[in-house]
Amino acid sequence: MEKLDKLQALIAGDGELPVHVARMAARDGYDVICISLSSKNRDSLYRYCKKVYNFGPGEVMKILDTLRTEGVKQLTFIGKVSKEILFRNPKLDSKAIEMLKSAKKLNDDAVMMLLVEELEKNGIQVLDQTIFIKELLVKKQVFTEIQPTQEQLADIDYGFQLAKEMGRLDIGQTVVVQNKMVLAVEAIEGTDKAIARGAKLANKARAAVVVKVSKPKQDNRFDIPTVGLRTLKTMKKYGANVLAVEAGETLIVEEEQMINFANKYKMVVVAV
Repeated sequence: MEKLDKLQALIAGDGELPVHVARMAARDGYDVICISLSSKNRDSLYRYCKKVYNFGPGEVMKILDTLRTEGVKQLTFIGKVSKEILFRNPKLDSKAIEMLKSAKKLNDDAVMMLLVEELEKNGIQVLDQTIFIKELLVKKQVFTEIQPTQEQLADIDYGFQLAKEMGRLDIGQTVVVQNKMVLAVEAIEGTDKAIARGAKLANKARAAVVVKVSKPKQDNRFDIPTVGLRTLKTMKKYGANVLAVEAGETLIVEEEQMINFANKYKMVVVAV
């Protein structure tokens, strides 16, 4: 484990994961400075962070200035930040525009590497996302009372191969399949919308299978695959009933609630 400074920063997107990271870091005695990019979990972050700053994802200059002023030398990126902001009247400062113009492509890894390189120029190290939450990485197992059928296992295997290839191309980490047919591939819209799009096309007599994996050359400083209760609620809403994730490479948030929800609605959750 790399040596950690007592002062740690989080750049926190949406979801429960940033709150969990802040809680675990504070529990272990670290002072946490949070750059909050989402209003949805901000109130919870205040409980565990020494300070919480509220910025938009495009306010790169303000974020860098704040990290410098606070004396931050290490930080963790955590939580969802949708790239759709690049299409919806984005509020980008001059530094963000400069960085994006320098990019040869704007896929997830390319954008994140621009940020990592800019932070490193400012003497700030970006840490492995799991450094405070390794206990959330799932082991190979079936989590639910209902076991996957042979047909579902075949779809899981097929979906796993496809998702790995999509990850290699840095398109997305999730696919929705049924009867060895691809119903949806995650792109810029994110996991939940990909599930909705694919499950709507499924034969409801045999619900769709959702498979989420890591990229073949996963950089653990960003974009580690994560699932939580919201994932299952989206699946239930649109009629998908099998979730398969990659063991050892996927973070599960709210595991107990997920298992209870899945068992209640006769869903299958498995790590392979």
